[in-house]
Amino acid sequence: MRAALWLLALFGFAAALALFAGNNQSTVTLFWPPWRVDLSLNLVLIALLAAFVLVHTALRGLSALFDLPKQAQRWRAQQKERAMHNALLDALSHLLSGRFIRARKLAQGTLSQAQALIDSDQGPANVQRLQALAHLVAAESAQSLQDPVARDAHLEQSLLFAIGRDEQETREAIVLSAARWALVSRDAELALDWVDKLPLGASRRTLALRIKLKAARLARRTPQALDTARLLAKHGAFSASATQSIVRGLTLDLLSAAFDPNQLLAAWGRLDSAERQMPDVAMHAAQRLLSLQGDASLAQQWLLPVWERMVSQPDALTEPQQLKLVRTLEAAFGAAATPLDGLWLARIETALQNNPRDAKLQYLAGFACLQQQLWGKAQQLLSQAASQLTDTALQRSAWQALARLAEQREDAIAAHHAWRQAGSV
Repeated sequence: MRAALWLLALFGFAAALALFAGNNQSTVTLFWPPWRVDLSLNLVLIALLAAFVLVHTALRGLSALFDLPKQAQRWRAQQKERAMHNALLDALSHLLSGRFIRARKLAQGTLSQAQALIDSDQGPANVQRLQALAHLVAAESAQSLQDPVARDAHLEQSLLFAIGRDEQETREAIVLSAARWALVSRDAELALDWVDKLPLGASRRTLALRIKLKAARLARRTPQALDTARLLAKHGAFSASATQSIVRGLTLDLLSAAFDPNQLLAAWGRLDSAERQMPDVAMHAAQRLLSLQGDASLAQQWLLPVWERMVSQPDALTEPQQLKLVRTLEAAFGAAATPLDGLWLARIETALQNNPRDAKLQYLAGFACLQQQLWGKAQQLLSQAASQLTDTALQRSAWQALARLAEQREDAIAAHHAWRQAGSV
């Protein structure tokens, strides 16, 4: 549509020009005494137009002629700028390909070219960012070449160049690299200090959180490492199994760091509901509480969710976990200041009724009957469990309990046999 309008306008202008020039009888008279010159108006207009074009062309030519030195200078500056960018790209390529000496030389060449452009007042607008990146590449190469002195020098220079608002992302990259180098050097405190220098948004990125997690674990700051692992889990940084393994390990370390019941309760309070229901975590917490001579009834309460899971879903716990749960419950029942709760006895009996051939449940039920002073039933259950248990520790404990029961009823032969079986396991 636009082309058609232009074509119509051109035809209109041509028609108006033809009408004006075709019937124009006007003349222009020039008086230069004693001469007189009569010229056609059309000729005068054409001559003026030609003169304007000629003068304009001459002026443009002179301007281009006088501008040649500036154009040559700009061309040389562009060539230097392109060479600087190519050197930086080559340095990055060599760094990623493992040629660290070449990468450092090219980065230093980039810095020299950038300084030459700055000295000639021809530096590009992003020259500071280029210098910061070149120093970062040189520092990364020095880190790979085990040259900490050169690395720190380039690191300091890169931070000096990355101070503007436009260089914020570059500064964050430099800080993250410095934190990673400190972590490689096993300096966890320095790595955490570098991560703390990041802005709030950058410090919650996955890369920063990974560095923070490793540094916190290395520095044995278990609470901080646990909080960081939870954030990484929310970001989906690990698979479900890896997340569970990391969180479980950190919670176990947190519980192991408690040296009195109050500290253990405080550590338990830091855990969320999902972490408290982890079998290994709950059993370790209960064992730790019992070893610190804490409240045995509280340990039984911590073990209750794990027990319910084992009873309702036998495959939810592995065989070692089930054995550990039985031993932990036995210790909790034995350490209780009051007789065994009837609710626990009912739970164990119900589980045994649902699975009467489970030797572990027979053993635990027999021990519970011992706590309730049900000697006959305890002897029956422990005898069944002793002949079927595959775990040597539980089997030895069952024979020892049978030996004590036999001594209690003054059956020397049965006691001797039970002690002998306990010693041979």
